[in-house]
Amino acid sequence: MTYRMLRIIPARRATKRATVVSPENEILDHFRKRIHQMGGGNYQTLIDTALREHIRRGGIEAAVRRVVREELKEAGLERAAGE
Repeated sequence: MTYRMLRIIPARRATKRATVVSPENEILDHFRKRIHQMGGGNYQTLIDTALREHIRRGGIEAAVRRVVREELKEAGLERAAGE
């Protein structure tokens, strides 16, 4: 049986905690490509930023509602307040 030793890296800030997340390759490729287009950086930090923004905006439901409202407004179909 083979065992693999993992090196534990202490967190740089008290706000971070070591954890294991396994996103699909498509997700990782997207963020790595964005970092390359930006001229460098850390794709993990970019993922943190995207997740933080998602939480700040209220998640997927809030995002869908926001987009629907914008589309209705552009189409001239927005409802009057209180209807």
